[in-house]
Amino acid sequence: MADKIRTLQEQLGKIIKGKKEVTDKIIMAILARGHVLLEDVPGVGKTTTALALSKLMGMEFQRIQFTPDVVPSDVTGFTMYNKETGKFEYRPGAVMCNFLLADEINRTSSKTQAALLEVMEEGKVTVDGETHVVPQPFVVLATENPVGSSGTQMLPESQLDRFMVSLSMGYPDHASLIDILRDRQDINPLEKAETVIQREELLNLQDQVQKVYMDDRILSYVADLAEATRDHELITLGLSPRGTLALCRMSKAAAFVEGRDYVVPEDIKKVFGDVAGHRMVLESRARYEDKTSREILDEILDTVPVPKVEG
Repeated sequence: MADKIRTLQEQLGKIIKGKKEVTDKIIMAILARGHVLLEDVPGVGKTTTALALSKLMGMEFQRIQFTPDVVPSDVTGFTMYNKETGKFEYRPGAVMCNFLLADEINRTSSKTQAALLEVMEEGKVTVDGETHVVPQPFVVLATENPVGSSGTQMLPESQLDRFMVSLSMGYPDHASLIDILRDRQDINPLEKAETVIQREELLNLQDQVQKVYMDDRILSYVADLAEATRDHELITLGLSPRGTLALCRMSKAAAFVEGRDYVVPEDIKKVFGDVAGHRMVLESRARYEDKTSREILDEILDTVPVPKVEG
């Protein structure tokens, strides 16, 4: 199975140039049964990344373009009366798939955003009193434009907390941009992408990630980091228990991708900022001091003692 992960990374690297660190973390989040938030300007490859991953992992893909007039039933589905059968029938919404691209999620209403919450957390939707389970595996990759862009609003903390990681693609470097321009002269590499991992294999990989071992000293280190975010003078809202569990799951996936069945402190350090950054609510003083949540989290990593765990 480790070969499958490497092949997936290689094939994704042929489509998304120069962004291996970001694409690897998206793969980790999927293996950890998490959801991903991508915040960036338009045109840097967020949608292409989602399409490529769904194709390479053999997952049924759906996309919903969030706008102010999108309603909750567009997300969850609705019931409609069938005259032939004389019964109300459920018509699936966008979430009835394996891989949902929620594009520009911060452009829609709070009510529609909330409709996505139950699905992301519970893996099911309730329509007119009936519960419908979404297919497995199920991944939401949501994109948002930076706050301050036209027509955007900040996602509430409860919504942000449902995403395992928040990542940013960023612009490609000069060499990668040349590669992109060269590759697109003939045919889009996405059109040549073939399935590398079947859905059943992905479910098996997710089960294996869950079984990755975490020593008590590692668990204590995770708890120390979480408590340090709550005690920091510049942080109003630190890492919640849900966020701490997400850090454990993401660390297990990081270890698994590296070919290990146990977690070491470096795995936690690698993903700490991505898991915790979007969950932090900073004091107003942090803005005056020009401190970002990532910078504060880096300071916490430098100050919290790292346990010695033998490999």
